[in-house]
Amino acid sequence: MPFPRPNYPQSKLIKSVTFGKHRFHKGDGDMWPITWAADGHLYGGAGDNTGVAMNFWRIEGNMLDDYHGWMLFLHLIHPSPVDHRKFCRIPPADEKRGIKPAGLISIDGTIYMAVEAMNYGDNPTFNRQRNIHGWIITSNDHGQTWNPAATSPDFFHDRFSSIHFVQFGWDYRGARDGYVYAHFTGVADDGSYWCNADYILLGRVPKDRILDRAAWEFCADLADPTNPRWSPHEADATPVFAYPRMTGENHVSYSPGLKRYIMGNYSFTTPDGAPQPYHQNWPHSVAPSQLTLFEAPEPWGPWSLFHVDDNWGTVGDYQPNFPTKWISDDGRRMWMVSSGSFDDYNFTCQELTLTLAGDTSS
Repeated sequence: MPFPRPNYPQSKLIKSVTFGKHRFHKGDGDMWPITWAADGHLYGGAGDNTGVAMNFWRIEGNMLDDYHGWMLFLHLIHPSPVDHRKFCRIPPADEKRGIKPAGLISIDGTIYMAVEAMNYGDNPTFNRQRNIHGWIITSNDHGQTWNPAATSPDFFHDRFSSIHFVQFGWDYRGARDGYVYAHFTGVADDGSYWCNADYILLGRVPKDRILDRAAWEFCADLADPTNPRWSPHEADATPVFAYPRMTGENHVSYSPGLKRYIMGNYSFTTPDGAPQPYHQNWPHSVAPSQLTLFEAPEPWGPWSLFHVDDNWGTVGDYQPNFPTKWISDDGRRMWMVSSGSFDDYNFTCQELTLTLAGDTSS
């Protein structure tokens, strides 16, 4: 059967993508939400790392200047920001490994990390790692100490359980306005899943009220794409991106040089292209993945497709991420961080060079 394709037009801005020949690997673990903090370093959260469900790392080096990756270092800052025995108590979350880092953002020196509580699937017909609820923890000392109860553990739930903050640059400099934006991955049954979901929702909150649940509102109507309608009611939220059974927990970064939001999407398939969640055969999971890359002028779209790879990585890579520190001023060079199965189960970096419409050089 043919591999699925997202129902989005080809980008009129980005003509093609050239991937670097080498992939650089550091550390261990997966997920890797990343933010550019006030001290100039990148920071990232990792799941399934050093024998615990979740921990926090400082990432030193700038891949834009260090093509060979010789000066890229990862330092473990906190071995376990959240005690899963205390905070992973809402059934049916997995009691041992049921927390993961979802989103990460640094604003005015404070780091906010969204945490998701999950299990490894409870639907045998289309078994996906399901998110049960999500909340936000905070650090004022670049991750050395954390307030794991900055919000209640059920701050978000159901299709809003996985919170992924949009990245705008160094300590949130260059943000489009006074709001923090976040994407949420949902499905038609009102749930949230780590892979092979259906759509993405969008929320926003004033940047000085991130921890105030009543201050959040959700994109509810895109009839006017230049001026969406926002609602304080979760039920009013409408998808800003849809790729049925092929939507991942995606990270989005703003590229000032391109004036575009860049999103990488991942989804798992059978070898012949049928959607198949990674945990369908858990714990004996092996599945190829599809990488799709999109750009949009706003966090809500409209999205345009600029790259497809139906067999991405070694054995199914996932969660592509574009750290804003590693995007060139003109937007034509950027480094992608991802993770994946087996030998890619770590902090994996690869350079992308974009050819834009109108470029005359090869």
